[in-house]
Amino acid sequence: MQVAKLSISIPQPLLRFVEDYRHSHAFKSRSQVIEKALELLRERELEEAYALAAEESDPDWEATVADGLTDEAW
Repeated sequence: MQVAKLSISIPQPLLRFVEDYRHSHAFKSRSQVIEKALELLRERELEEAYALAAEESDPDWEATVADGLTDEAW
């Protein structure tokens, strides 16, 4: 996997949290903590997108699904 170096500025309380998390979860670097946080953020965004999509209902699709045809009928 290719990696890119990134410089960020964060408030001291967040830096302390990153350091505490790194030590308590045996991460080798701050970068690993930030990477994990970004992965979790991405997962959360995807979950929200899937939840939103699941809320959308298409009445035409519901009528088609209920027509009684199975895949074998095609």
